[in-house]
Amino acid sequence: MEESREEMRDIEEKEDAREYVERKRWLFFGLPFTFTKYTVNERVITINTGLLNTTENDCYLYKVQDVELKTSLAERIFGLGTVACYTGDNTHPQLYLSHIKHAKEVKDYILHASETARRKRRTLNTLNIDADDIDIDAD
Repeated sequence: MEESREEMRDIEEKEDAREYVERKRWLFFGLPFTFTKYTVNERVITINTGLLNTTENDCYLYKVQDVELKTSLAERIFGLGTVACYTGDNTHPQLYLSHIKHAKEVKDYILHASETARRKRRTLNTLNIDADDIDIDAD
């Protein structure tokens, strides 16, 4: 009972905060022994990977077009989830935040923050529905 109250307080603090920092975890037992760190704030999603050779990759939130939460049976057992972000970014058209805790809260935050970022930048997402096949000059 005490642990669930503390966990709820952590979640409430994260909702008030404007940044999530999560680590990729092993699927079994949910231990954070990988060298991948995900940071999500109101402007960008940053993925830091590696121990000796490190790579930092960013994706602006206004480029996120859709967000999906995927949880396997093993992830549900250990309280983990994978958030898939479908973006207009060149380096990562599909961005995966794999095996993270609080995946539902992170997904909801990304969805809300990406919509807010698009409105701030006044960007418009449209679909390419093969409009170039239409013959305008039908004389």
